[in-house]
Amino acid sequence: MSLSPLPDLLLLPLIETALREDLGRAGDITTAAIIPADTQGRAHMNARHEGIVAGMDLARLTFQTFDPSVVFMPLKQDGDKISPGDCLAKVEGSVRSLFSTERVALNFLSHLSGIASETHKFVEAVKPYKARICCTRKTTPGLRMIEKYAVLAGGGSNHRFGLDDAILIKDNHIAVAGSIRAAVECARNAVGHLVKIELEVDTIEQLDEAIGLLSSTPIDAVLLDNMSPTQLKLAVEKVAGRFVTEASGGVSLQTVTAIAATGVDVISIGRITHSAPILDIGMDVV
Repeated sequence: MSLSPLPDLLLLPLIETALREDLGRAGDITTAAIIPADTQGRAHMNARHEGIVAGMDLARLTFQTFDPSVVFMPLKQDGDKISPGDCLAKVEGSVRSLFSTERVALNFLSHLSGIASETHKFVEAVKPYKARICCTRKTTPGLRMIEKYAVLAGGGSNHRFGLDDAILIKDNHIAVAGSIRAAVECARNAVGHLVKIELEVDTIEQLDEAIGLLSSTPIDAVLLDNMSPTQLKLAVEKVAGRFVTEASGGVSLQTVTAIAATGVDVISIGRITHSAPILDIGMDVV
């Protein structure tokens, strides 16, 4: 899949918020006290660990939002594999500007590269099978857009971005509606023809009920929640390709291959966004 960069217009508000947070009320008082205002310099952004890079545009815009005269020269692009010691980019300009924006640029780059790298591990683990690795809405508030972008950089796929993207009927919806049929019928009657409906089921019996609705109130996908590989395999056989099957719940690198082997179409994983460790990237003056 070709990775399309996010427009700068969407990234700028995040960068401006992060810079304001870090600069505080008086700016970088350490750098201002030590570095003469006219000092020019160059630095390299170097990988400390192996992984997948993501967030290069955020790094570039961080430097150039603070100081448009800073020159950012990328040597890697989002989605590239990187090794320890690789130089991702060179930056040149006012040393005060470089030092005052370094941490924000690295925070974005390290965080998103960590998500991309974690996603890539899961993608590689299911490579022999058709299952796609997918993220969830378990993201950092305010950063969902860029975290989901990082999942794409790692070779994964995106689930819905928000509550308005698609219908996802969960157990609490069913409990209040009274039944699976009632919940699905309400959903189908409320939305337009372009809005997809996914139903979460916890048991094979619930899946059978969902299949029974196909002739009158069809769904587009079923989320098979916290099922064992044996249950998932049976579920896939019962669905027989009539709608998308998605496995979710407690997926780890130790279990994801067995889940993929059941034949499910999608495996959604919260940990690739909410628990991915950063990829250590540093900035070194040269």
